[in-house]
This record gives sequence, structure tokens and C-alpha cells, in this order.
Amino acid sequence: MFRLGLIINPFAGLGGSVALKGSDGVAQQALALGAVPKAGMRTAQALDVLLPFKDQLHIVTCAGDMGENLCRDMGFQFSVLDLTLHSPSTAADTRAAAAAMRESRVDLLLFAGGDGTARDICAVVQDSFPVLGIPAGVKIHSAVYGVNPRSSGEVVAMLLRGELVDIKTQDVRDIDEEAFRNNQVRARLFGEMLVPQAGEFVQGVKMGGIEHEDLVLDDIAADLHNRMLDDVLYLVGSGKTTEHVMHHLGLENTLLGVDVVYDRQVIASDVSEQQILSLLQQYPKAVIIISIIGGQGHIFGRGNQQFSAAVIEKIGRQNIWILASKAKLKSLEGRALRLDTGDSALDVKLEGLMELTTGYHDRVLYPVKA
Repeated sequence: MFRLGLIINPFAGLGGSVALKGSDGVAQQALALGAVPKAGMRTAQALDVLLPFKDQLHIVTCAGDMGENLCRDMGFQFSVLDLTLHSPSTAADTRAAAAAMRESRVDLLLFAGGDGTARDICAVVQDSFPVLGIPAGVKIHSAVYGVNPRSSGEVVAMLLRGELVDIKTQDVRDIDEEAFRNNQVRARLFGEMLVPQAGEFVQGVKMGGIEHEDLVLDDIAADLHNRMLDDVLYLVGSGKTTEHVMHHLGLENTLLGVDVVYDRQVIASDVSEQQILSLLQQYPKAVIIISIIGGQGHIFGRGNQQFSAAVIEKIGRQNIWILASKAKLKSLEGRALRLDTGDSALDVKLEGLMELTTGYHDRVLYPVKA
């Protein structure tokens, strides 16, 4: 019987859709702003892959929303750790659960959260036994996560089928969220954990630093300047590439948020999902402008949860403009761009070749997949 540890951070990712840039210390504020918890749903997507293996699997988990409720609802065999947890749950509960998992000798610890959750677990387990994350947070720089929830489930399924799965230590990184909310990125290494490696199912660490390709980015900005129309709403995503474009256009931007441009002016800054949906009721024509995360290749689901499934569905695949230098694309070494919108059906709809702007009147077709 395979013993799978399961820890869900119920508040992971809450801050994303309401533009809080994270959930550490602001979960209640996010809920008050209308954020909807999604960590349980994303964990269910991972566990759905494991339903055919119910007879081979025993899940060791935590009480309530940290795992018990979902395991019961999905019909898995499970046991609950004897822990006294806070209500609502805290980072201390995650650490206590990780320590109990280590003592109970689970074969693999599966957890749902973001970089803060990975950091809490790493502080306790280090590289003492294998772990794998289900991406559910706002910022996911650490190389301990599946590329999306189903991918995390697929890795566990490979183990249950007896397939050979490599394992190696991977970085756990986190940033200062207070600085992050003020457009400052201060990321550092907090340790390493043992992570199963299964090809395209497990993401790499987010590449840091700033590309020194100013001329290329100037060309991309000039191309966008020519393409932008006065009667279209432009939703400009986060990142250094889009920041460079905005500055080239003489516009202020939020490095780690979503800004709204209309008639070549910024009409709203650092908007939330609900603010975007409200604007889309007023403006019938809209375009999403995003860049890719270097090293990982994600275009949705990493730091830009304001572009929710509802937003993307309303705008449409044909109105998504992706910006990337060819150097950044080459760093992916042929891997497809990744989707993790939180809606698996939408991810499938978005799959295929998409046009990327790589310079002035310079575009390439590049594969995108869930």
C-alpha cells in the first residue's frame, strides 16, 4: 500500500485574483475582497488522476479543509493525523503537519500551496524524504511543483504504476511579499527538498535577473505601439518585458500587477479579477498582453491570476498577445509554453500553436499546452 501524505493550505492563492500579490498574512483581507478559495479545487484536480489507484493508495492527511474533507468527498482510503490545528489554519499548522508526516514515514508528501507553503514544509523536512507540490499559490518560484495540478497527480500515478521516476534535490525559493506588493522582487533560497522528476510534468525554478536585451524589447514595444488601436482596452500583465514596453510607450506600470490602457493612457492600475470583469462590461473590445516566465514557460497561472478563466473566456484566445525575446524562448530548450488557468477545460481549448511577438514585425508560432 502506497502511503501518500497530503497537506492542503486552504488559503493558498487567495491574494492573486484580488491583486494582493500573495496570501501571506492577508488571507482574511482577500476573503473580504471577494476572493474564492481554490486550493481544494486544485488539489481535487490532482487527486482525480489517482482515482483508478484507490485500492493501492492510503492517504495520510490533516483534519478539515487541510485534507480530510476532500479525501472523504472523493472516496479515498485515508487517516487523519492527531494534531491540534488552528481555525483558520496557519503556517504553524503546515509545519506541524509536515513534521508528523516525516514521523509517520509516508512514501511521498503531496502538498497544495505556493512558495510560502513550500518554505514552511522545507523548514521541517529539508531533503529527508520526497515531496511534490500542487501549484495553488500566487507566486511559484520554487522548482518543487508540477506544471499544473493534473501533472502533480500524473507523477504520483507513475510511481503507483511502478514506473522509474528519478529524484533530485530542487530549490525552494520565496520572496518578501511586502516588498513584492511595492514592486520590489527580493527572492532568496531557503533550502532544498527531494522532488520526483518526470520530464515535462515538473516545472523548473523561475529564472531571476533582468534580460539585457533592451534593443529587442524596444523593437517589441515599437511593434505593439503600431498595433494598438484607440478603441480597444489593453490589459497589460506583469513582468520585466511588459514593464519595458510600458516605459517605452511613456506609461507608468505596476511591475507585478495588471494595468489597463485605453486610448494610449493608463486608466486603471494594479487591477483585480473583478475590476477587469467590470471593465469588460464597459468596453466590448479587449486584448490581454502578457510575457512568459523565463525558465518555466508559463503564460497563465503564475503571478497573474487576475487573468482568471472567466476573464480569458470573455476576451478570447485570438485576443491574447504574448511577448518574448527569442533568447527567452531558446532558454526553454524546445519545451512548450504552459497553461495553468485553474480550469482544465479552458486549458485544453487554449492549447496549440500561438503567435508570439519577438521583435518589430517579427513573430513566431510556438506550441502552448496544459
